[in-house]
Amino acid sequence: MPGVRDISADAFIEAYASHLKRSGKLEVPNWVDLVKTATFKEQGPYDPDWFYVRAAAVARHIYLRKSMGIGALAKLHGGRNRRGNRPSHHADASTSVQRKVCQALEKIGVLELLPDGGRRISQDGQRDLDRIATAVVESQKEEADEEEAEEEAEEEE
Repeated sequence: MPGVRDISADAFIEAYASHLKRSGKLEVPNWVDLVKTATFKEQGPYDPDWFYVRAAAVARHIYLRKSMGIGALAKLHGGRNRRGNRPSHHADASTSVQRKVCQALEKIGVLELLPDGGRRISQDGQRDLDRIATAVVESQKEEADEEEAEEEAEEEE
């Protein structure tokens, strides 16, 4: 059975984000259209569904590791801080955004809080992510089969 590790990150995150949006269970804060995702950014995200994409990326990242804290997620989603004519340095993303994403995923039962701090994937969350990964693999196989059928039809003509 294919898991989250067996497929590309883009395909999984896109599929899981659309699943979260379709289910309607993920509670999106009302400030998502106003906020920047990091202090070094000049503007907020252009994608109106960026919160779902970030939630999917966080869920996948925690799934691939045993547990993870907010600081590590902020470092992961950080980027280059351009400082004018001085050299660029890495800067962390907003910890508030990471915390709100984790709290929203906890409410729907994908993540659970550890007693020593940090979050890990719950059993229900692991089952959910594996199910989405399997669906992505099956859809990729169907697309590949359709392409092969089209190529064979072209060759026969």
